[in-house]
Order: sequence, then structure tokens, then C-alpha cells
Amino acid sequence: MWLEPLGEDRWLRPDETFRVRSDCNGDELAFSITVWVDDNDRSAGIENVAVWIENGDCYAEVVDRAGNLIECGHQRPAEVDRRRQAALEGAQKRAAARKAVGETV
Repeated sequence: MWLEPLGEDRWLRPDETFRVRSDCNGDELAFSITVWVDDNDRSAGIENVAVWIENGDCYAEVVDRAGNLIECGHQRPAEVDRRRQAALEGAQKRAAARKAVGETV
């Protein structure tokens, strides 16, 4: 589950339940939801759900069935975490190299 626009991820197992809570109490809907699966995700058994915060504070809470807070990165697979870290380090190195030759970063 992706919480947008923050780009936070939570990985839930089949049949796990979560609730997104917002401070929004107006007449407008607080969230919109998008569900998608591409071929690579489908082969890995992954379905994507994006909860877009439309109104209210963008720092909504995600809680489990018992009301416990579910933090960003919850149950993120180690391989996904490694790929994200490698991508971040690569981007930082490219930015430093551009900065070293005077390019705007």
C-alpha cells in the first residue's frame, strides 16, 4: 500500500487489514484509491494499492485492525529495501559528480 503524495510504502500480507485515518472532517472525500497490477508484480504475487490524500493533513495515520500504527516500510522485503538503497546511493553519486563539474543539481 502506497500512501501518496508522501510516497510511503507498507507491505501487507494477504488478509491483513489496515485503516488509513485522516484529520479531514469536511464534506469532501479525504482519500482516493487506485489499485493496479503489472505483469512483473503479478508474477511476484504483488498487488498495488495507492491511497491518495486529497483533503486534510497529508500525514495520515495507517493502523492495523487493533489500532497499532503501521510505519512506512512495514514488512518491506529485504530485496526491495536493498534495491531502493542502491538506487538512492547511485542518485547521490550522480548528483555529487554533476555538482563537482559545476552542473546545477
